[in-house]
Amino acid sequence: MSWKKTVLAAGVGFAAGFITKQQIEQYQKITPEKALKIVKETFKKQGPISGSWIYMKPESITKNGLQYTAYRGGVTRNINGETVQFEFYADAETGAVIDVMETT
Repeated sequence: MSWKKTVLAAGVGFAAGFITKQQIEQYQKITPEKALKIVKETFKKQGPISGSWIYMKPESITKNGLQYTAYRGGVTRNINGETVQFEFYADAETGAVIDVMETT
């Protein structure tokens, strides 16, 4: 095989890999870890947090008549000397917070 054919084959392989990667990223949901990071950054805007958790398996929820695939998790904060826990749902596609509830 001549060097021209080798370069051409490498170029075609690179292009095919690049296009495939772009297509996969377009349809891939975010990881639970990334969703938790986004939620923690949102909570930190209103003060420090002391703990957090997230379920790794997304759930199907309905909020305001809309169907979402979401990760469920929680954040713990210290507010006025008291530990307060919040449970949240984060969109599995964007990581945006869908709902937050204070738990007791």
